[in-house]
Amino acid sequence: MALTDAKIRAAKPTDKAYKLTDGAGMFLLVHPNGSRYWRLRYRILGKEKTLALGVYPEVSLSEARTNGMRPEN
Repeated sequence: MALTDAKIRAAKPTDKAYKLTDGAGMFLLVHPNGSRYWRLRYRILGKEKTLALGVYPEVSLSEARTNGMRPEN
């Protein structure tokens, strides 16, 4: 299920970092200190890579989705 701004704002920090997935390899990583980081997981030549897309809320959900469509940036 796709993320919404309401789901992101409602995400509470826990003892361990966890992911809120948005689909197509994009997720929001929520750290125990409450910080939230956009990440995109993808494969190239059989190797898994993770691209940092920015920090929420400086990078909004729509911006992360747009940037996630262009992993070469």
